[in-house]
Amino acid sequence: MGRTVPSFRLSQFYEESEWKPFRNALDRPDRKEFDRMFAASRLYVSACSYATRPVRIQAIFMAVAFHHHKQLAEIAEKAGIPLEEENEPVSR
Repeated sequence: MGRTVPSFRLSQFYEESEWKPFRNALDRPDRKEFDRMFAASRLYVSACSYATRPVRIQAIFMAVAFHHHKQLAEIAEKAGIPLEEENEPVSR
């Protein structure tokens, strides 16, 4: 039985390739940040695979947003800033 959906690692590679013109239009320091952004999404490749979104950039954006959220939460904790508990997710 063949796969109907390519592996997300491969899809992510294709997606990153499609953004090359955008990347190349950036200044050199910004290109490094762009590369770091895509690298952050690779940390959550398993979660992206399970998301099975028809538009693969959606999972990549969510992975980047999640990574940034984790970083901000860590910074807030180190700074002694309590996170708002009213924004806790609603359990279903």
